[in-house]
Amino acid sequence: MPKHFNISIDKRGRTAWEIFEETHRHLIKESSDWLKETFESCFVVATLVTGVSFATASSIPGGTDEEGRPHFEGNPAFDVFAVASLVGLCSSVTGIIMFLIILTSLKQSKDFLRILPFKILLALTSLFVSIAAMLVSFCSGHYFLLSHRYKTALYPIYAAAAFPIIFYAVAQFPLYFDLIIAIFSKVPRATVTETSYSS
Repeated sequence: MPKHFNISIDKRGRTAWEIFEETHRHLIKESSDWLKETFESCFVVATLVTGVSFATASSIPGGTDEEGRPHFEGNPAFDVFAVASLVGLCSSVTGIIMFLIILTSLKQSKDFLRILPFKILLALTSLFVSIAAMLVSFCSGHYFLLSHRYKTALYPIYAAAAFPIIFYAVAQFPLYFDLIIAIFSKVPRATVTETSYSS
């Protein structure tokens, strides 16, 4: 819509934005209800992941020596465990905060333009990163539990453990794509095809 239409009014004294809000009030309510139901569930999942990530980050595989230094310090698998557990904890806490911000937001019509899609994208990305980091920290910590002769057989199992993360990413890709378009495009993408107009 041309920018000068923003100050124009119709015969009843309404601006284009006021007409839009009036005709789309039901859509805003349905979207707000969907956000609340969906992100309450995501908030529970993010809270569980945070608890697991905190327990993982505070535990040290192999224990420590008398000076408090880890026995496996300098081992590449231990370094992967330390970094993954820290990333998982930070991203899960970020996800909880973003889900709380979304749930407590006013959800006005103007928020659905760019603010809420950006928050949703950040929250879902944080949840995905935290789940992936939790899985990496579990696999790297589990690496120390078996003897050396069995460790080569673990690599295919660890690779197979990544399939749930890949499946989640593929399932969420359409939503990610729509959110990115909503954030960076000036005109919303049309959801009605041309054939539906002609019929």
